[in-house]
Amino acid sequence: MLKKKGISALIFDLDNTLIVRGDNKAEPEVLEWLRDLRRQGFKLCIVSNNSRGKGGKMARILDLPGVFAATKPRRWAFRKALALLGTQAGKTAVVGDQVFTDVLGGNRMGLFTILVSSRGGPDFILTRLIVRRIERLVLPWIIGRGSNS
Repeated sequence: MLKKKGISALIFDLDNTLIVRGDNKAEPEVLEWLRDLRRQGFKLCIVSNNSRGKGGKMARILDLPGVFAATKPRRWAFRKALALLGTQAGKTAVVGDQVFTDVLGGNRMGLFTILVSSRGGPDFILTRLIVRRIERLVLPWIIGRGSNS
């Protein structure tokens, strides 16, 4: 489906998208999935609000370039990822587990966005107490909007 839409590059969130937040390892199925995406010709990158230290360590484990301390949904990190990947917004998708960071940031840049379920790790406290509650309120509207595309 992504290739049919002209997508050739994927920008991933890190915590609770590729890895469980707080873990220092990647699940074997995630590593295999990333290898498969590369074999299919997709360019891959991480954009994470994580620090360069933790994010960089996980990027090395996942064998992906990354942009860290991203302050998503701000656009600068997505612009930097597009430059790292050598691609354009119309050919790139963002994959993440949060509406107000990953999806909003991607949409602000004109990227195709894919909201995935959290891998189930503990959320940052403000995310858990505030953001996830607001997401539950707006998600039905977002899902309804997405069914038209």
